[in-house]
Amino acid sequence: MAVSLVGLHCRTSDRTAAAERGVTELETLVAKRLGREPRAIGSFSAPRESGWEDDLDDGRGCLLEAGGQVEDALTGANVPVLLAAECSIGLTTLPAVHRHRPDAKVLWLDAHGDFNTPDTSPSGYLGGMSLAGACGRWDAGLVPDAADPAKVVLAGVRALDPPEREALESSSVTVIGASPVETLVAVSNALDRAPVYVHLDLDVIDPEQMPAQHPEPEGLTAEKLLDVLEAVAETSELVGLEVTCFESPEDAEERQQIAERVMHVLEPLLAVVPEEAGVQG
Repeated sequence: MAVSLVGLHCRTSDRTAAAERGVTELETLVAKRLGREPRAIGSFSAPRESGWEDDLDDGRGCLLEAGGQVEDALTGANVPVLLAAECSIGLTTLPAVHRHRPDAKVLWLDAHGDFNTPDTSPSGYLGGMSLAGACGRWDAGLVPDAADPAKVVLAGVRALDPPEREALESSSVTVIGASPVETLVAVSNALDRAPVYVHLDLDVIDPEQMPAQHPEPEGLTAEKLLDVLEAVAETSELVGLEVTCFESPEDAEERQQIAERVMHVLEPLLAVVPEEAGVQG
């Protein structure tokens, strides 16, 4: 078994230069931790605010590449680790996981629900529709299938638009908030030792500890998230991991400090990658 480490440098619906900077920052650190160089896909273009239709059209190749990288890794019984600027990649990565590992659950860690559709989104932001699209609530025209919402555990969420809340309540997605006491137990119960693919949007961490494009107060502390991921790593097979939305600061000293915090949080998951694994690419 090997780890397939991929940095997505192509644009999906990126809106900040900080998120792109975060991908390259984490690439270096994760590659050093795993002992090999990552595969970089594409090249960054200028971040911008666009409507979901333009982003979907312009980012189609990048989104398909994200899903293809997960598909290739899982086909070879390898562990995909993707680093991306934002959450739109879930439109293709989660269906790929479902196709190859229907036994696996998805742990989607995020301050936001990402469960809007083009008909309900107040912002028109593609990233805010990613989990809904992955679960088949709307068709992005990228893949022929969808992930099973009954296998999705959305945790750390604390900002839902009213239509999102209604859609989640009518779905089979398990929704868990950001309670410092209850989140760990609730996630463990929901996963129930099943194999797991982890999607980590770093804005799930409280903005006092982690910069975010759309900061939401009362998030998980870095240490509480570490506890959650330690429990996941101890009880579940790690099928794969994608890390998004690292809003890397411009100041070099602050950037290093925040990046070290991210790596500290990721350590339980990186530690369960087999020691003999090498980065394919």
